[in-house]
Amino acid sequence: MKATKQSIPTRTLGKAKLEVSAIGLGCMGMSFSYGPPKDKKEMIALLRAAVDRGITFFDTAEVYGPLTNEELVGEALSPFRGRVVLATKFGWVPAREGEARWSRLNSRPEHIMKVVEGSLKRLRIDAIDLYYQHRVDPEVPIEDVAGAVKDLIQQGKVRHFGLSEASAQTIRRAHAVLPVAAVQSEYSLWFREPEKEVLPTLEELGIGFVPFSPLGKGFLGGKIDESTKFDSSDFRNTVPRFTRENRKANRAIVELLEKIAARKQATPAQIALAWLLSRKPWIVPIPGTTKLSRLEENIGALEVQISSDDMHEIEIAASRITFHGARYSPEHERLVNR
Repeated sequence: MKATKQSIPTRTLGKAKLEVSAIGLGCMGMSFSYGPPKDKKEMIALLRAAVDRGITFFDTAEVYGPLTNEELVGEALSPFRGRVVLATKFGWVPAREGEARWSRLNSRPEHIMKVVEGSLKRLRIDAIDLYYQHRVDPEVPIEDVAGAVKDLIQQGKVRHFGLSEASAQTIRRAHAVLPVAAVQSEYSLWFREPEKEVLPTLEELGIGFVPFSPLGKGFLGGKIDESTKFDSSDFRNTVPRFTRENRKANRAIVELLEKIAARKQATPAQIALAWLLSRKPWIVPIPGTTKLSRLEENIGALEVQISSDDMHEIEIAASRITFHGARYSPEHERLVNR
């Protein structure tokens, strides 16, 4: 299934009333993490094709590249200023001066006030639509972080505040200082942890939810199996859930999606996204891709109707599936749900 520009609905992220396309586009993989950086001209064309097809919500971060993904998004979307919503993130610094790998958190207010200028410049905008704290910094009270972003909003450099991979308690504390427009965390049929505490908290407080990796880092699309080879620079090589043995064991969820997709004349990826979209009207997934065909496939999920009977069937079948392997390495796992 494909979707035209006219067929893409919008959704509102929380009480902040930040209106975005019902599906956004995660831009990280264009520059970072999923193998070598992709061709810049091709990615600019893809980003502009997304706008042509009705996507208005684009997600990047300072650390992606680092810096180069913001530059790519800024260049590609500069002709559409005012028509698109750009989300980026702060909170990392290089471990050592000149080191390429950014492995140290820093959400101190003075750091936030400094790095926002670089993001604005790279994105070629006057104000960041949605500014997320990328990971909760245990060294800095979340109230201080919210206060810094509040200052940036008052200065006209940021429009809305967001958190990524934060616990329900942290979300509440931040929201008490500055309304949180959206929380971004991993959420999909193969990682449902946010349902326990985060989603109820967001519903109570009127905060939008932006699931990243809504296709399980590509696994729910159905093309990855135990024989798949990843580039040496692909971070999935470090993810326990993506070991050869675990990929084989986790195929059960893909088989469930394939079964429903066949009945709906859709693809497994479309069923996975349609399931997410059916959960709550304030959920806006941001699947990433570097291919136009995948972009159109993802947009096509908006045309897939998931009934209450379908949801019940998925729920029963999924409850019988045991997933093998953690979603992150132990090092990365320590950075989430703080």
